[in-house]
Amino acid sequence: MSESLETCEISLPLGQIKGVKRRSLYDDEYYSFERLPFGKPPLGELRFKAPQPAEPWTGILDCTHYGDKPVQNLIRTGIIGGSEDCLYLNVFAKQLKTEKPLPVMVYIYGGAFTIGEATRELYGPDYIMAKDVILVTLNYRVDCLGFLSLKDPSLDVPGNAGLKDQVLALKWVKKYISYFNGDANNITLFGDSAGGCSTHYMMCTEQTRGLFHKAIPMSGTLHNYWANTSPEDFAYRLAKFHGYEGENVDREVLDYLRGVEPFKLVDYNLITPEERRNGSLYAFGPTVEPYQTPACVAPKSQLEMARDAWSNDLPAMLGGVSFEGLFMYPALKANVKSMDSLLEDPLRMTPRDVRAVNTEKQNLEFSEKLIKLYFGDATSSSKLIMAFMDVKIMNIFFSTIHGTYRTLYARLAYSTAPTYFYRFDFDSPDFNFYRQKFCGSDIKAGVAHADDLSYLFRNTASRKLDKSSGEYRTIQRMVGMWTAFATNSNPNCKEIGHLSWEPSKKDHTQRVLNIGNDVNIIDLPEHDKLLVWDSLYKPNDLF
Repeated sequence: MSESLETCEISLPLGQIKGVKRRSLYDDEYYSFERLPFGKPPLGELRFKAPQPAEPWTGILDCTHYGDKPVQNLIRTGIIGGSEDCLYLNVFAKQLKTEKPLPVMVYIYGGAFTIGEATRELYGPDYIMAKDVILVTLNYRVDCLGFLSLKDPSLDVPGNAGLKDQVLALKWVKKYISYFNGDANNITLFGDSAGGCSTHYMMCTEQTRGLFHKAIPMSGTLHNYWANTSPEDFAYRLAKFHGYEGENVDREVLDYLRGVEPFKLVDYNLITPEERRNGSLYAFGPTVEPYQTPACVAPKSQLEMARDAWSNDLPAMLGGVSFEGLFMYPALKANVKSMDSLLEDPLRMTPRDVRAVNTEKQNLEFSEKLIKLYFGDATSSSKLIMAFMDVKIMNIFFSTIHGTYRTLYARLAYSTAPTYFYRFDFDSPDFNFYRQKFCGSDIKAGVAHADDLSYLFRNTASRKLDKSSGEYRTIQRMVGMWTAFATNSNPNCKEIGHLSWEPSKKDHTQRVLNIGNDVNIIDLPEHDKLLVWDSLYKPNDLF
């Protein structure tokens, strides 16, 4: 028999809503309002386009359960699901009435811009609801439905619809969060992986100026090369894959794709072996828009956007985890020979944005430098595999370490506000859920991409912990720092004791807050390798 929950109602200018009072895993009570519409369903003529604001409703809207995830293809399982009618967000409030409104934290999920969902199954608010804050999670369109780009200005499909969903959600939060006891003048944006990259996009686009007040990009920024995909002719190739026989004419391609069933639309294989060799991870993601519209999010390159970002006046926290490359283990396990092919084709070692501006001779020299850096004289398969995953993350996936470090440089060069630099290194045998997801029982140690999320959000694998455990202590520390930063722009809090975490400085970029069994300030262990990566870039291309 399901638990009977106390309901609560709020009147918004858009209409009335009904939520519920919930109890967290650790018995903190909070108010939950889910499946709140912030955009019109992006169906029919609105497919692939920038979102439009939700319209008012009559009656009382039931917001007692989360909505469908966006349409997506879970490639690892082969399951396709979700709904095109997905532009909803969730609001979780510790209290609905206090003397002062509560700080607001808005989370953007990751998933390589291809998958993701704002549900309690993945991002339960239980841990954060121990603090006096508001948490908002939001859906945005992914894959081709969120990132298809066409060059014909008359069609108004320049790309980045998924990022524009995020902009619209932030406008909704700014406008309506006060009705949930949230402080519209104290909003913190944060996200992980593609959500960290999205957070950085929101920090850099003029569309969001004034919509939030501080930010935390986690394991992803605009300085990762995968933050920008080239549209190429992927829309045409997608249409052809699904049976289109016409010419590569944008209007005809768009008409055809609007007639394809959504579940079929995300089931494709478009990237060629040569594109994979050059580091392409996905066909559809953020792109520099081919022409500007009133909703344009990315009018110029990522480097230029970060230099000119309006958020350079806002405080930020920035970081990642200690072994991002474990994310690549499933692909490596499925194709162990890829280690041989990498060494046989050394140019693949050099990032494509470096290759694009150098001669083949220079690029080969760079590649040899990286091979020596990562593989040295290693001959044992176990050492080779770990080195390979290390270089895969630095190059093919190129996630946190160097991309984040370049963003740190950019913040220190162009920002007038503090930037706090962290490294998540807490290694649990059975609570680092993403390492378990990527590696199963093959690899039993190491902090994988997204493992920090296990300590910020409850998910379906979470369990109630002994309060004397390192895992519980890490939850307290993570939630303490993240909510302290959201509250007063400074992450120092009682949960990390008397340690003083100072903002980064230009002459000490290697200093980082390390979150492990203990929390302390150290020299970044990856620093020497990062200097080698720095050396591949021309000074004006680094940040």
